[in-house]
Amino acid sequence: MIVLYVIAGVLVGIFLYDITQRRHSILRNFPIIGHLRYIIEAFGPELRQYIVTSNEDERPFNRNERRWIYATAEKANNYFGFGTDMNFDTVRSHVIIKPNAFPLDARGVTTTLPGAKVIGAARGRKHALRPPSVVNISGMSYGALSGPAVKALNQGAKLAGCWQNTGEGGLAVEHQSGGDLIFQVGTGYFSCRNADGRFDLKRLVDICASNPVRAVEVKLSQGAKPGHGGILPAAKVTPAIAAIRGVEVGKDCVSPGVHTAFSTTGSMLEFIETIAAATGLPVGIKSAVGNTAMFEELAMRMAREKMGVDFITIDGGEGGTGAAPLVFADHVALPFRTAFSRVYRLFAQAGITDEICFIGSGKVGLPANAVLAFALGADMVNIGREALLAIGCIQAQRCHTGRCPSGVATQSKWLSRGLDPALKSVRVANFIAGFRKDLVELSAVCRKTHPALLTLDDLEMLDSETLTSARSAYGYEEGWGALSPHLEQELITLRQGYLN
Repeated sequence: MIVLYVIAGVLVGIFLYDITQRRHSILRNFPIIGHLRYIIEAFGPELRQYIVTSNEDERPFNRNERRWIYATAEKANNYFGFGTDMNFDTVRSHVIIKPNAFPLDARGVTTTLPGAKVIGAARGRKHALRPPSVVNISGMSYGALSGPAVKALNQGAKLAGCWQNTGEGGLAVEHQSGGDLIFQVGTGYFSCRNADGRFDLKRLVDICASNPVRAVEVKLSQGAKPGHGGILPAAKVTPAIAAIRGVEVGKDCVSPGVHTAFSTTGSMLEFIETIAAATGLPVGIKSAVGNTAMFEELAMRMAREKMGVDFITIDGGEGGTGAAPLVFADHVALPFRTAFSRVYRLFAQAGITDEICFIGSGKVGLPANAVLAFALGADMVNIGREALLAIGCIQAQRCHTGRCPSGVATQSKWLSRGLDPALKSVRVANFIAGFRKDLVELSAVCRKTHPALLTLDDLEMLDSETLTSARSAYGYEEGWGALSPHLEQELITLRQGYLN
């Protein structure tokens, strides 16, 4: 009987500790039984090696990738021992970075890493500026994510000195936690719509003027479900969400598959110029890629007209945090690498890549993927799922159910209470700083002072045992993916003193 009392006492103690501590959202949401996750995780390598799968088999982020993100976010040891788990005999499209015989010394280098271009400068926007960070947080809406998750990301953006994209769900009070923002205008025009659901320019101007909005992004489509739109069920449309989005409480909130403010490339450009003139902010577009006719026309028109976009965010069809039908996630839109290279080449052929900031989005929160994105011509990268992993996501893949166990992708007050923004914001800031540090070091390996100075000549692609130059693999002509000489010199000057 004494033993039972002791066991009960221990369990009660563990329960009280778990439910009051704030570091681990899983333990706070699931006292006692949540420890099973960490016990199983501790023996994970052995279980996978002898019973289940290897460290490289899991998707969308394998075990090694998640472990690197978690360790970087915690400022723990993010090194790996005993060589690589990668089977070079079977890998496909594997990035190989070619080190210079005389690399730069990156020891002790600051993780400050500004954007490669001044966004909006080419078109004379009043509030054109150079982003303080090449790594920023992708658009993930309040509603899809919990309030604490959005707040953690915003506070983390402030700590890391980067930008957070609001996502199409509008600008919430959680976005007003100190971090700079990119305001996303989606097909539902949430936070900038009138009573009929049409775009309201005055509301957009007001919200940009009263918040630290640094740019406006018009979302044409996203990787998870281009052309599909979405719906937030009535049960999830709380008073707070209704107020933010400008919709009615307790009614389905529909995000259409297409815009009503424009329907052609020309009318889209007029829409963008109207926003830029009214706000003074740089304005760009975000899109998944399939049929490239719109981009072909956009490049042609920008080469001969004054109207144009200040930045283009290319989203890969790999999908993301948003819930989507399986067929859309698996089969609609091109993967990031192909999508980005196809769009970039159109603007390179038109000779206007200097006028646009290119942003990569789609599992580019891993250093090798980001390096390839920069070599393909990206000036910045946006991270989504990697940032969520940094604040506690465990890849449970329940984003679409509203029952996310870590409190990230849910509106459940019980589950979201387990996520402490004050602590998780530090983790995401640590991750972004650590990620930028890796980018600095990888650039230095190739004797470059900034990742945007990397070119496809610095990389090769490994397929099984066959190596192909990255330039040949993506069909890039000489000079494509690189900054023009004056922009390159401008960036080198900006980075002088950071590397020896």
